[in-house]
Amino acid sequence: MKKTDTKERILNEALKLFAEKGYEATGVTDIAESVGIKAPSLYKHYKSKKDIFDGIIERVSEMDKEQAKEHEMPEETIEAAEDSYKNVPFEKICEFTKAMFLHWTEEDFSGCFRKLVTLEQYKSPEMGKLYQQYISGGPVKYMADIFSAVAESESEALLLAIEFYGPIYLLYSIYDDTSDVKSAMELIERHIQSFSELIDKTK
Repeated sequence: MKKTDTKERILNEALKLFAEKGYEATGVTDIAESVGIKAPSLYKHYKSKKDIFDGIIERVSEMDKEQAKEHEMPEETIEAAEDSYKNVPFEKICEFTKAMFLHWTEEDFSGCFRKLVTLEQYKSPEMGKLYQQYISGGPVKYMADIFSAVAESESEALLLAIEFYGPIYLLYSIYDDTSDVKSAMELIERHIQSFSELIDKTK
């Protein structure tokens, strides 16, 4: 097994265990056994469980940026690249939103990460911040920055963002209970159509 393959497998298996058992309840020995190696061999790739977790966060951040780039959405904050947030076509917002829902539900790595931070958000400040950044407050802030181009004020942009993202956020929980992605996507499509009509009225 190549060194790079082993390092990748450690990240993948560790994240699965974290999502199933919780971060604190998972030990380095558990991860090594899941990968099929001994603990000393694991330390050749990562210094500690925290080092593995940092690798997971780095991967999630990279995937997040790749999604934005692929769908031609702003990759930096509005403070760093204000022009990129102006007049983003609503069609791109819609496609990006649907892609991100599938990203957080259907893809193994990102799906496990969402479950991990959802499970652990009240157990540690770091997990709570990650949950906010990727699942709740962060996406609302991102959408508010996008909608600032059509809103008359920051508060209106924030309200639009909450109205847009709120139902999608709720669908994460509904999806986890049913795993019926087809029905979830149909609801998202209907929600987007309804919201599109709302946006047209604000123009």
